[in-house]
Amino acid sequence: MDYTAAWDKVGAATKAARRFSAERINQASAVADAAAPLCAPFAARWDAEADRRRQLRTEENLKALLKAQKEHNSARVQASSARSQRALARRNEKNPLSSARRSAKRADKAASKHARHAKQGLAAARKNYPATLTSVAAKAHAAHASAAGLSSYVLSTGQDWTVWPASVSAVLIAANVGGLLLGRRKVTASVSEEVSEEERQLMERLDPSYWVEHADARGLGGTVTTPPAITTAGIECEIRLDGQWTVKKLRTAADSVRALLGARTELPMLVAAAARGGWAVIRLRTRSAAPDGAIPFRPGDALGVDMVTGEEVDVPLGLRMLIAGMSGAGKSTASRPLLFKASEGPENVLVIIDLKKVEGRLWDHRARVAHDPAAVVELVDELVAELEERLDVLPKGQATLIPTAERPRITLVVDEGAEVMSSCTAVETVTGYTDKGKAIGEKRDALEGLDSIARMGRAACIDLWWMTQSPTYGDGVPRQIAKQLGTRLGLAVESPTEARVVFGESAQDKGWRADELPMPGVAMLRDGQRSPDPVKVRFMTDQEVVNLPDTAIWQRPDTPAPRPSLSLVKDEEVPAPRTEAPQPAEATNRDRVLNAVRCGARSAAAVVTETGLNKGTVSREIKALVTAGALVKADDGTLTHREAAA
Repeated sequence: MDYTAAWDKVGAATKAARRFSAERINQASAVADAAAPLCAPFAARWDAEADRRRQLRTEENLKALLKAQKEHNSARVQASSARSQRALARRNEKNPLSSARRSAKRADKAASKHARHAKQGLAAARKNYPATLTSVAAKAHAAHASAAGLSSYVLSTGQDWTVWPASVSAVLIAANVGGLLLGRRKVTASVSEEVSEEERQLMERLDPSYWVEHADARGLGGTVTTPPAITTAGIECEIRLDGQWTVKKLRTAADSVRALLGARTELPMLVAAAARGGWAVIRLRTRSAAPDGAIPFRPGDALGVDMVTGEEVDVPLGLRMLIAGMSGAGKSTASRPLLFKASEGPENVLVIIDLKKVEGRLWDHRARVAHDPAAVVELVDELVAELEERLDVLPKGQATLIPTAERPRITLVVDEGAEVMSSCTAVETVTGYTDKGKAIGEKRDALEGLDSIARMGRAACIDLWWMTQSPTYGDGVPRQIAKQLGTRLGLAVESPTEARVVFGESAQDKGWRADELPMPGVAMLRDGQRSPDPVKVRFMTDQEVVNLPDTAIWQRPDTPAPRPSLSLVKDEEVPAPRTEAPQPAEATNRDRVLNAVRCGARSAAAVVTETGLNKGTVSREIKALVTAGALVKADDGTLTHREAAA
């Protein structure tokens, strides 16, 4: 017989049994660790009550209890004796008004009153010197165990034993003992050696044993944490909400949570709803999944990197967007990857309104730029005309125009909306000349055209990006335009009010706190799909923008090249234009409409045929000329020049 082989088999079986036992022990330990936070509140309340009773069981309270018991026993004897004396007086005296019966009655009442007072004193003394909680629990369990055993005996027969009453009693006793053991179990979070000292401290304080012990002092009683975990973005921990606690109420107690953890004021902390009801999750952003330092932009790169997941984050073209951030937050720098994409390729063109004359100059080799109010009005007029023309040719059943090289996607960027709102609402422009050579002026509001582009531009592939460092209604962004900007890119802003304007009134409760973002170069993107995770945007220097290759500058085919804006000078004579039609290369749309009427066109349709302009442009120019007095419109719609009408 091969004893060596047999011994090896025995050794292998022993090792397997040990591994199996170790696995079972680890599994049981894991189950106990998971159940410990659930039983921790019960154990905490038990220990608190036991400690309260233990502190009351002093020698002075014991003496008071013994004295109260003695007085109560004496009062009971006196009351019993007084009742007996009263009963004897009733038997001996038939007259109810006799002095003996009245005396016995008064003595009985006095003794009964004294007995009641002594009983109340005994109750107060017992309350001040209570029994230990262990003895109370033992008496309660003994009572129901005796009753359960008696019930099992009575209900049982010789053939069938009834054990469920005793089983229920045993389960109650086991639940009490097991709840205390699990609730007092010290569950420690496994802290990796790679965590920082700050993370180690936060994880130790998020440990259920520490949290339950100190939560009441911070007004967080009724909340229990689970062992925290370290992620690529920092620390994450779920919290069970008992009683009246809700996720919203826990958010309002964020300062108490921060104080309990001893977390830095600048440390981003998010309280959100967990995957199951009655639970919340706390995320402490102690780490970033994005690379350290500035991330350079290269053609083809996305906008930035998610600082929580490390995923690439980009914004596709075709969206109407609000970009907001206070001065120094990196708003212009963060938008450069987007401006590059909007100006790249034959099917994309970029148009910029920049009254500050800073960022737009960097892009004037790839975009059409308007730097002054008059140029802004002229540019907006062209875009509105292009919008109307594209909507007129949009095929039936097609919701959005498909961009081509002939009709490319136009991205209109308003760099600093506050300047446009303050400078472009009443722009004095020259619309024509009188017969004596005086300029005809009109005040124009560029916001009206921008509002039309914001509302109807999506179908015509004309997208509005509104950028501002003052994201407040009536100051940095018009309310009617803000409603149309569905995508929001927010960098650091100054106040929670501005954060609500950027991301919505209720967004802050869900974690969209742009006022807590670090600056510069960190943003939040809300597009209906993303969570409020910060994004580190890529960086382009001024010289890198200047070195980008030139692209075609957008211009309407029927519009002359941009020229210096005309300003109206009061009482200054200017040479009158010739009556013959000017050359198309020098005439504005208004001049062409006016000359067409001079040449015999008497209706809007005839003007359209004569000039080749679209209906919307002709209608708008006719209205402006009639208002200025250059044309006269009869009741039947006939158009005549002011000279002919005179």
